Amino acid sequence: MRYAYYPGCVSRGGCPELYAATAAVAGKLGLDLEELKEAACTGAGVLQEWNPELGDTLNVRTFAMAEKRGLNTVLVICSTCQGVMSGANYRVQQDPQYREKINHNLAAEGLDYRGTVEVKHLLWVLVEDVGLDRVRKLVTHPLTGLRVAPFYGCYIVRPSENLGYKDHPHREHALEDVVAALGAEVVDYSGKRKCCGFPILTMNPRNSVNMVGTHTLDAKGQGADCMVTPCPLCHLNLDGFQPAAQRQKKTAIGLPVLHLPQLVGLAMGIEPRALGLQKHIVSTKPVTKKLALVT
Repeated sequence: MRYAYYPGCVSRGGCPELYAATAAVAGKLGLDLEELKEAACTGAGVLQEWNPELGDTLNVRTFAMAEKRGLNTVLVICSTCQGVMSGANYRVQQDPQYREKINHNLAAEGLDYRGTVEVKHLLWVLVEDVGLDRVRKLVTHPLTGLRVAPFYGCYIVRPSENLGYKDHPHREHALEDVVAALGAEVVDYSGKRKCCGFPILTMNPRNSVNMVGTHTLDAKGQGADCMVTPCPLCHLNLDGFQPAAQRQKKTAIGLPVLHLPQLVGLAMGIEPRALGLQKHIVSTKPVTKKLALVT
């Protein structure tokens, strides 16, 4: 299975362990990832608020690069990238005149987008392309006894019309399905589809950190040993600002937050250090200890 690979900014900067873990898991899954190294940032929704056409042009440029390579699926590992790119793709696929306007912006690079690309998060690739049956067969170290709280992040769940939920209703519970396929127990809690607080971190840090504390304490209160997220921006907030949330909430939390490919990698027998589990702010040792793995 061959994909145009868009790792996004954060996996090459703030969360480099995600990039390494994805490469390790892709090898196990037999995914051939052709990285689009010339692609720009998606704009993360922030640029789009200031200049929607510029934001769409940057993302359509990425789609056109994939098409030029003969690749019709752009694989992403960030919920925010998924949401922003899906929105841009939806607009130009629904409105051919607008697509031509964007293509005019791209003409100087010799790029022209025909509208054939699908943007697909690794989470959806696991469920829809690889298939959960094959995922289960690749599990060599079942996550038996590990209680995992899923955290989707905003951009991979809404607006649903941009994200293909009508044609793929199973995406509503895809993260839970993958967690269960790995042998872990899914922990349900109220915050799993809510915002992590990252988008307001710089303008309202107190409320952002409060959201971190609320979600992690909610999950821990339901018995979670760890949280897993398909979004590195959520990870930056839920893991990186958890110590601040503890101080603000005046209570201990200590809930490890794993990237999706890290959890998959553990179940497939990849060494914890190769997955970058030692690089987190909140220690992941409770997870590896429970699974009897050496860090």
